[in-house]
Amino acid sequence: MARARFLNTLSGRFLMLTTVFVMLAEVLIFVPSVSRFREDYLRLRLERAQIASLALLASDDMISEDLERELLENAGVFNVVLRRDEMRQLVLSSPIPSPVDASYDLREPTRLSLIRGAFADLTDSRNRVIRVIGQPVRQAGLLIEVTIESGPMRREMIEYGLRILSFSAVISVLTAILLFLAVQRLLVAPIRRVVAHMSSYAEAPEDARRVIEPTARVVELREAEDALQSLQTQLTGALRQKERLAQLGGAVAKISHDLRNILTTAQLFADRMEISEDPAVKRAAPKLVNSIARAVNLCESTLTFGRAEEPPPRLARFMLAGLVTEVLEGERPAAEAGEIEFVTDVAPNLTIRADSEQLHRVLLNLVRNARQAIEATKKAGTVEVGAGEDDGFWWIRVGDTGPGLPERAKAHLFQPFQGGTRKGGTGLGLAISAELVRGHGGRLELVRSDEEGTEFMIRLPKTVTHAEAAA
Repeated sequence: MARARFLNTLSGRFLMLTTVFVMLAEVLIFVPSVSRFREDYLRLRLERAQIASLALLASDDMISEDLERELLENAGVFNVVLRRDEMRQLVLSSPIPSPVDASYDLREPTRLSLIRGAFADLTDSRNRVIRVIGQPVRQAGLLIEVTIESGPMRREMIEYGLRILSFSAVISVLTAILLFLAVQRLLVAPIRRVVAHMSSYAEAPEDARRVIEPTARVVELREAEDALQSLQTQLTGALRQKERLAQLGGAVAKISHDLRNILTTAQLFADRMEISEDPAVKRAAPKLVNSIARAVNLCESTLTFGRAEEPPPRLARFMLAGLVTEVLEGERPAAEAGEIEFVTDVAPNLTIRADSEQLHRVLLNLVRNARQAIEATKKAGTVEVGAGEDDGFWWIRVGDTGPGLPERAKAHLFQPFQGGTRKGGTGLGLAISAELVRGHGGRLELVRSDEEGTEFMIRLPKTVTHAEAAA
């Protein structure tokens, strides 16, 4: 079990690959080495046979049979044929124990023929008689030919091959050990360090002290550590922000609960004001009642939002022009010195299907942001609300002539506490508005924002299934 686990590790896999590659290298070295050894062995026999033939030549062919046999035994051959010219041959010979089994020509051998011959001699265990043809050294003739036994040559080839394999095995073991240690130090140890940091960070991701400090010298590992550090830093910041938001949400929920009770009492007094005979009170009472009702509804929605859910929209058909007029009338008293003009471009008979209360909140947020953006410039400006429809959508456009949104607000436009469009803003208005529009199956998007002003577009689908699925 432990062995199988080790082989599945990076070190074990690398050790296996190293062993396989080294063994492959040994094979690639062993075959040419043995073939070269065989070639040298045969050429040495040719040289010795040439020397023996020259001894016969020097004695003018007058040597005894015992001396001839001794020369052949020292050369390790059965007979020698030395052709010095076309007319004359010098021959040393002795009895051949068996017919010649194969012939090898070493005058212009190819590497493939040498390897093939060495492989044939190694695999054939018979003691054969072979003929070897070669070129005499120092241009001492045209051709030299000898016959020898293959058995002694095969034994020496095997001994040489075993020495090569033993030496290669020692080198392979040392190489594998050195590579294993190098991998352990350069790769495995840094990877284990990264894994240890990840495990430690997972135990307490909010603890900034557990964020990894990159120390690797290998480029790829250093890049991995840098990426992990960036990820951990961002995650820690996000967790802290979510914790603060959770605490803030709890506080807002408590405040909204108490505020709802207060507004409920105020609503009772507002209901009594409706029976007053004072004309001014009669005109103001309905607006006051509607404002208090919306405030109570907002507190209830806030309590729902604190439970991480927004109520689904209650879809119904209504005239959009009346809702837009109500939103703009609610903002006109807040405009400074009448320098802001509110313009509507909504057909009186345009009917849409939506949740009027939620859409009121969305338009109120957009119009109020537009008004506040113009007021920040201390100049006159215009807030315009237009609407229309096409085959698939109703659309509502809210634009202003303000200074445009800052770049940071554009980057985090619909993110709570990050997409604030003015100094001191929280960004909750746009975030909640976008969520409410998504609940209708639509989308809230920024059409443009530059020095000439800002324009938002609300698109609500006419297909009911889209809205219900999104809700």
